[in-house]
Amino acid sequence: MCGRYYIDEDDLSDELSRIIDELNRKKTPEGLKTSGEIFPSDIVPVLANSRKQDVQPFAMRWGYAFPNGRPIINARSETAAQKPMFKDGMRQRRCVIPASHYFEWERHGTARTKYAIRPAHADTLYLAGIYHLENHDGVIVPAFTILTRDAAPGIAFIHPRMPVLLPPDATADWLNPGYNAEEVIAAALTDMEYQSA
Repeated sequence: MCGRYYIDEDDLSDELSRIIDELNRKKTPEGLKTSGEIFPSDIVPVLANSRKQDVQPFAMRWGYAFPNGRPIINARSETAAQKPMFKDGMRQRRCVIPASHYFEWERHGTARTKYAIRPAHADTLYLAGIYHLENHDGVIVPAFTILTRDAAPGIAFIHPRMPVLLPPDATADWLNPGYNAEEVIAAALTDMEYQSA
């Protein structure tokens, strides 16, 4: 599960700074959020292929629209390729969501402890995602969802699921629709560090 993540404005990696700077030079939608705690439905920087198959930053809304009004923010990586809502994204509309860390909550009865989680020894984390295009009153809006997997053993006590976190050298493979999605996901990072947030 991944219901919040964070972009640290005071500690941006060179890569994350470049992505944000490049996106700010484009005509971006109002409300683009490039730092702080990111919530479902926020519009944020995402890496995806252009029509020419060049990797570029785009502004996308987090969460597929759903009739009940709650956005679909996560998809199980193990089954997404078989689900009608997600299979096109798995096949040809993959994206990478850069961040500083993500949040998860450990439950103790009615109490909850919030943790900031990131790969060990990493400046930027890259969440694997998929996207589609939605029509909102005649305006086409790209929307993404974050893929999840079973939690790494070191953080499973916090929550049984975690986002699929790609090593930097696997992001290009993930964005290339010629590469097998399951094989790229198998390279996901599992050495995590965490602290109370």
